[in-house]
Amino acid sequence: MLAIKSPKAYLQQPGLRARVGEYVRPFASHIRIITSPKAWQAVNPELTQSLDAHGIRWEVTWLAGECTDEAINGLSEQTHEQGASAILAIGGGRVLDCAKAAGDKLEHVSVINFSTLAATCAAWSPVAIIYNAEGGHLRSQPLKKMPVLVLVDSEVIANSPARYLKAGIVDALAKWYEFRPYQRQNPDSLALDLKVMAAQRAVEAYRQWGDEAVEDNQAQRVSFALERVIDANIVLAGLANSMRDDLPTPGVAHAIHNRLTHQPELHAWLHGEKVGYCLLVQSVLEQENGEPDNELVALLLRFGSPLRLPELIGNRAERLRALATQFSFPAASAARLPFVLSPDSLEKALLATDHFSPLLQDNF
Repeated sequence: MLAIKSPKAYLQQPGLRARVGEYVRPFASHIRIITSPKAWQAVNPELTQSLDAHGIRWEVTWLAGECTDEAINGLSEQTHEQGASAILAIGGGRVLDCAKAAGDKLEHVSVINFSTLAATCAAWSPVAIIYNAEGGHLRSQPLKKMPVLVLVDSEVIANSPARYLKAGIVDALAKWYEFRPYQRQNPDSLALDLKVMAAQRAVEAYRQWGDEAVEDNQAQRVSFALERVIDANIVLAGLANSMRDDLPTPGVAHAIHNRLTHQPELHAWLHGEKVGYCLLVQSVLEQENGEPDNELVALLLRFGSPLRLPELIGNRAERLRALATQFSFPAASAARLPFVLSPDSLEKALLATDHFSPLLQDNF
């Protein structure tokens, strides 16, 4: 079996916020908007002026915290009570995932994602990531239906902090490093081959345009390089997540990340920053000599990924041991990997990063 799930359309261009009404109107004349205060400010007044000019009625739900079951249920109930025929999500990953999950509950309601950050592939990805109120990962929920539109205004991205773009680069890099190991023992999977091809194209984009894109983002300047990296962060990473077959290939680094989200000391780290550290851990697990891959380390440093966990409350070794024992990964998927994935091996890899990190910082 080969399955590919993707949005019906993707559009990225500078100034798009002023044309949103034009693109929304074919799908709905009455919408529910979910957003955050910062995202709302980043797209207005142009976006609301465009909605009003196209005769679109709208009401707003504010997502102040995480994408929780409570937030999802509240949005779906508000959308139903309003009689809206579409949800327009404006913001980063938490907002977009909340809209996707709420839309899944409403059979005749379309979802339109307007991504104001390029920090993850959430705008495109065929899952919604559900957290508890404290930011701990609960589950990755597959979607029954995908957004009808994904909209990106590169001017909005250019005006956002470059930290988010760099985190999105690292999150997309993870797809290459997470999916590629499965190929060693599963050479005949078309879905896996396609995932790796999309992820590899993203890595090539970062090698060619990554530094220039970050510089342009810091200068709040839209450029060819920035637009190519935005597309890689959202489209290519999203495509890599969108293809599957009968045998799942979950990412090891993302699975480690899910456990780290329950550590309060890491709540200030962005999703991609946690994933970057977890890629280092995965690399230690994967390499026969127990040392991380040099090329990966260079890329992580290049795009600002932390390589060591912060100070942890209590005994550090005991906290790392607890992380390793609480880690969860499907046994059938672990059996498809060319390296050992166990609590003992993970504990050793976590401890190794404390030793490697200062040396890595000095050598690259």
